Amino acid sequence: MLEIKELTKSFGGLIAVNRVSLKAREGGILALIGPNGAGKTTIFNLITGVSQPDEGAIFFQGRRINRLLPFQIAALGISRTFQNLELFTNLTVVENVMVGAYRKSRAGFWKSVFRRPGATKEDRLLYQEALGLLDQLGLTLYADEPAGNLPFGQQRLLEIARALAARPKILLLDEPAAGLNPNESRELAVFLRGLVNQGYSLILVEHDMETVMSLADEVVVMNFGTVIASGEPGEVQQNTEVIAAYLGEEEEEAC
Repeated sequence: MLEIKELTKSFGGLIAVNRVSLKAREGGILALIGPNGAGKTTIFNLITGVSQPDEGAIFFQGRRINRLLPFQIAALGISRTFQNLELFTNLTVVENVMVGAYRKSRAGFWKSVFRRPGATKEDRLLYQEALGLLDQLGLTLYADEPAGNLPFGQQRLLEIARALAARPKILLLDEPAAGLNPNESRELAVFLRGLVNQGYSLILVEHDMETVMSLADEVVVMNFGTVIASGEPGEVQQNTEVIAAYLGEEEEEAC
């Protein structure tokens, strides 16, 4: 579904992504892991058009997308969440989800501004759809609360609901389990696997190894902007280079 070929991105003298190639298959979960600064979020920014690569190409369902603008890429069916929360904190929880759904609206800007009947009817439908997504993520009780009042972990879930409101074909999740307790992380893993069963494809950047190893179909490991290993979770977990570069860091800190 998504293919990256020889992608390179530099910021001044820093090479953030260095000739990275990877594929995300339809109906699967690809996990992108590595130490902080490995280039994972930069990959997401390149896929979604926030940044443009210096070299290489990105293809979505066979179409080259790395020359498109972010809203054009979103319209093709790519949604994302962010490492640093990007919610509209003064809007309510349900309004934040509705923002994600407006990409699909047909009423148009002026009908919405002047509250024409078609726009009003569409708003009601988007509101009900947003409530349904909040229910799936256990956020219904907070629907009318300002999004900024939610605890950090629940704000993470709200970002997922907003991304899903656009009905993407592929969902890019940047550290979705950050701020969640172990039980919430397990519930999130079940929810994400359910999305795949519904036909979504996922690319996951995550530091919670329990979530990654239990959820991902394939794991790609990056270090200093370069892919150092890829394969099934169990295979990657035993890779000595991965242990030294990433997984081993946690063991050293625990000692």
